[in-house]
Amino acid sequence: MHSAILSPDDPEGVSVRITPSILNADFANLQSEIERIPSSDAIHVDVMDNHFVPNLTIGLPVVESLRKVTDKMLDMHLMIADPDRWAPAYAEAGAESVTFHVEAAAAPIRLAREIRAQGARASMGLKPATPVEPYADMLDELDMLLIMTVEPGFGGQKFLDLCLPKIKRARELMGDRQIWLQVDGGVSEQTIERCVDAGADTFVAGSAVFKADDPDAMVNTLRDKAIARCTH
Repeated sequence: MHSAILSPDDPEGVSVRITPSILNADFANLQSEIERIPSSDAIHVDVMDNHFVPNLTIGLPVVESLRKVTDKMLDMHLMIADPDRWAPAYAEAGAESVTFHVEAAAAPIRLAREIRAQGARASMGLKPATPVEPYADMLDELDMLLIMTVEPGFGGQKFLDLCLPKIKRARELMGDRQIWLQVDGGVSEQTIERCVDAGADTFVAGSAVFKADDPDAMVNTLRDKAIARCTH
């Protein structure tokens, strides 16, 4: 695995990861856009197929190209139908973390093991209305759990506060397991503290970062807010 998966801890020993989504970046200049956020812990890449979600973005060829131009951790978020077929290929292409949606997976445990077998971190995503409790027994198969705080498919949506209790339940179910708890959707200066309070430690921010005057300064602002809340 790439060394970038190891997130820096702050002096208090609190791990917080900011993983900006390039969904809100300039797709014509992805390399330069990634270079604008050197402080990020990973690059969150949204793959949409116009089937699982009503939008179409990038696929494997673009991911293979990104791998050649950055040593940042690639955090794939596959919002696609039939991830059982496609997800392992993203790990094989060099992504260090691959998230599939449980709503689309036919055999999530087998898929998580296949992703890990390719040397990547296995992650499972849940849409806002999908409960976490039915999957408590498979947490040991995962390196990260992603809880969507908007309906997947488009960037720039308003954060859904109704997801906060689910984030808290997920953290309780994880217990002392070393599993990252990621939130994605509407994460900003205004919402990140609520996510921290609920138990999240890994944060996807798209429009909040790439629409900022200084994207990298925003990455650090979000991290500082999260760490301060963790130690509050």
